[in-house]
Amino acid sequence: MRIRIVDAFTDRPFAGNPAGVLILQPGPFPDDDWLQRVATEVNLSETAFTRPLPPGGAADWALRWFTPATEVDMCGHATLATAHVLHTTGLATGAIRFAARCGVLGATADDDGAVTLDFPTSSLTPVTIPDGVAAALGAVPLSVHDTAEHIGDLLVELADERTVRELSPDLPSLAALSRRGIVVTAAAEDPAGGYDFVSRGFFPGVGIDEDPVTGSAHTALAPFWSARLGRAELAGLQGSARTGLVRTSLRGDRTLLTGHAVTVIDGELLAAP
Repeated sequence: MRIRIVDAFTDRPFAGNPAGVLILQPGPFPDDDWLQRVATEVNLSETAFTRPLPPGGAADWALRWFTPATEVDMCGHATLATAHVLHTTGLATGAIRFAARCGVLGATADDDGAVTLDFPTSSLTPVTIPDGVAAALGAVPLSVHDTAEHIGDLLVELADERTVRELSPDLPSLAALSRRGIVVTAAAEDPAGGYDFVSRGFFPGVGIDEDPVTGSAHTALAPFWSARLGRAELAGLQGSARTGLVRTSLRGDRTLLTGHAVTVIDGELLAAP
């Protein structure tokens, strides 16, 4: 079967967040063990597996995501990558509905090639700064929020963009502090720089030390920064080494995430299930 590597939330190769994408035949998913072995072999932050569903239902495609270590409930960049592959190969046109663990997710391709994802907005629950967070990060948080069930991150606000960019956390210590990971964020230093806030995401507990661009985290970052900046539409820069831009539009209990994607590898997987 065909396997593709797609860089998501970028319009150029070797930037953004790479995801593996496999389009499977109709019918049940292969065994979980095989899916996990493929994701471990691909060894990217996420590998997406999708299969077509019978017409007339609530969704068009079933979608699952695996890190090199485990299956996850929600992934933005691998959903964008999957939608990009379905559109560019002609397997789907117009809006796509994906059935996933976290519910039905939408994806629509724009005329310029950008893909807009329709995801549930994360809840944000203020929490007391947990013991060990400041020491593990090497920075003192301004605030900490817990996110929704299907995300499971701690959203940590730091003093400024420079602190976020220069952070060098103790990853083994971070692994025990949240259900999925730690997302750090701060307002953009220069509001004229093309983005409104900056973030980084660390997920050592699920086999990802630092995620290049975390689409799902922006379902929490969007309401967080929209409340502070007073605007529903924002742009977030994830300040990893690869960097990537996520445009967010807060629509109540749904958040739209927009970005481009580029297929960089198109090959054949020889180890069939």
